[in-house]
Amino acid sequence: MDGMLGKILIVDDDENICEVIKMYLENSGYSTKVCYDGKEAQEAFVQYMPDLVLLDIMLPHVDGIDVLKWIRKEYETPVIMLTAKGETFDKVLALELGADDYIVKPFEPKELIARVKAVLRRYNVENENKEILKFSDLVIDINSYSVTYQGNEIKMPPKEFELVYYLANNKNRVFTREQLLCEVWGYDYPGDSRTVDVHIKRLREKLQGGANWQIETVWGVGYKFEVK
Repeated sequence: MDGMLGKILIVDDDENICEVIKMYLENSGYSTKVCYDGKEAQEAFVQYMPDLVLLDIMLPHVDGIDVLKWIRKEYETPVIMLTAKGETFDKVLALELGADDYIVKPFEPKELIARVKAVLRRYNVENENKEILKFSDLVIDINSYSVTYQGNEIKMPPKEFELVYYLANNKNRVFTREQLLCEVWGYDYPGDSRTVDVHIKRLREKLQGGANWQIETVWGVGYKFEVK
């Protein structure tokens, strides 16, 4: 997760509720971004790539259920639905559509923080168990440290493998060279950021991209494993 404990996208058309949620989350160590309608939330989601979404049901322009459906078409990001007390809300439908939890307003801030922590913890445990990553013509298997591309096993040193696995396991997330050095090589690695550039160059020579994925340079920032 980026920065602090993770990035939370807060989506609610009530500015006061947003401010309260934002304050409690940031005091608990999370980064936040606030949106007040469904259309804005969709645009912000793509740019911000949150670790979790707090999503109100009743929203202007695009309602919360439609935003949830939109997220679930491409992303596995955890979503907690927010609903007002007494509001007609089909909890079963929301959970069937892929919501991870729901919370009824008004709620105690401590309860909200506890739900956020629980959902993120569960999500991270599930992700840690995904040891084989598959993208069209690419399979990355951390059990055997092997990469199969277009049906052929590709030989690569451990650090090349760990770099492509880390990027692919965090698909569509942009990482700076410094972040990748810390995560893949370790905080005490004495090398500089050019090490990352060299390894990315070698990966691209071996893995030239697929039908729905690519190792992308984000100019002025770093790299990402983009899945279309």
